[in-house]
Amino acid sequence: MHTWKLEDAKNRFSEVVRLALSHEPQRVTRNGRDAVVVISAEDYERLVAPDSLVDFLRESPLAEALSSGELDLDRPRDLGRDVTL
Repeated sequence: MHTWKLEDAKNRFSEVVRLALSHEPQRVTRNGRDAVVVISAEDYERLVAPDSLVDFLRESPLAEALSSGELDLDRPRDLGRDVTL
């Protein structure tokens, strides 16, 4: 990621945008501290788009526990206690 001073980014904004579109995000600093990152609209949409339920479940810690056998979700087959009505 290329880092720009704010003044340089203002003077060469077209280049900052071109690089963000064709290469990678561009970091802009103000007074020596990170201020903003310029990214392409495509990258932004990917960042803010909600994950599908399938993606969420695949990335869940439970998915790994289930596939490795660490988590047992089998339901007991007994009927529990006797109840008199």
